[in-house]
Amino acid sequence: METRVSKLLGTKYPVIQGGMAWVAEYHLAAAVSNAGGLGIIGAASAPPEVVREQIREAKKLTDKPFGVNVMLLNPNAAEVAQIVIEEGVKVVTTGAGNPGKFMDDWKKAGVVVIPVVASVAMARMMERGGADAVIAEGMESGGHIGAQTTMTLVPQVADAVQIPVIAAGGIADGRGMAAAFMLGAEGVQMGTRFVVAKESIVHPNYKERVIKAKDIDSEVTGMSTGHPIRVLRNQMSREYLKLEKEGASFEELEHLTLGSLRKAVMDGDVVNGSLMAGQSAGMVKKEQTCKEIIEDVVTQAESLLGR
Repeated sequence: METRVSKLLGTKYPVIQGGMAWVAEYHLAAAVSNAGGLGIIGAASAPPEVVREQIREAKKLTDKPFGVNVMLLNPNAAEVAQIVIEEGVKVVTTGAGNPGKFMDDWKKAGVVVIPVVASVAMARMMERGGADAVIAEGMESGGHIGAQTTMTLVPQVADAVQIPVIAAGGIADGRGMAAAFMLGAEGVQMGTRFVVAKESIVHPNYKERVIKAKDIDSEVTGMSTGHPIRVLRNQMSREYLKLEKEGASFEELEHLTLGSLRKAVMDGDVVNGSLMAGQSAGMVKKEQTCKEIIEDVVTQAESLLGR
């Protein structure tokens, strides 16, 4: 399946794995890239040298292109941006801000830059700033979310920019991919489906919660703080929402969630951990290899698109 996105990335398929903190590490990234998609290492707030090590480990497992997701709010973002260049990473996706100050250096080094955007205005700004493509991410996605749905955001972004658009948020099968293409996207990014990949290091308890999730099992915490996050319901999310309703301070809420994503991913604490997952969790029914996931999605999409 060749589109402007797959050509840009140098991949067999226009499928990108989300840069999920703690989840998107080198085993998963390499497996996605070997399966014909673009694997992503999520730098999140990891120390720069840990990111460098992750990149080097991924190179041992794949000779295919892979990327790094740089969270721009990370105080170490400038160091991570430089490590990407030094280690010869082919693609960068960015979140939580404007990558403008790193753009010149990345472009000089031949890095493909793809910011995640949640609005048309941001997409236009990224195009003007030199982005090679944008990921238009709807609020159906897991983790940090914007306010627009994928169904409404993707076509408006596709109309607003000339660069390729990759759709994200609520996409977990070939129907979602075909729909995204109908809306004007030329690629998709998936996160939740890859959480339960066999190569994913996520704790089995977390994977089981995603696989057993129903359509109504996710909720959004943090609306009052201006940093909404979509998670699967559990005791921690209920406690968080209760405190929010009672007008708790940002510090109180922050204290409740400290280290909660690591607890869920690494320790399998599905009671007090933060189970970040998108609304597509209700469509994720089993653990598969990255190769099986990507081939399932692409085969179904091609069939629906009449290719």
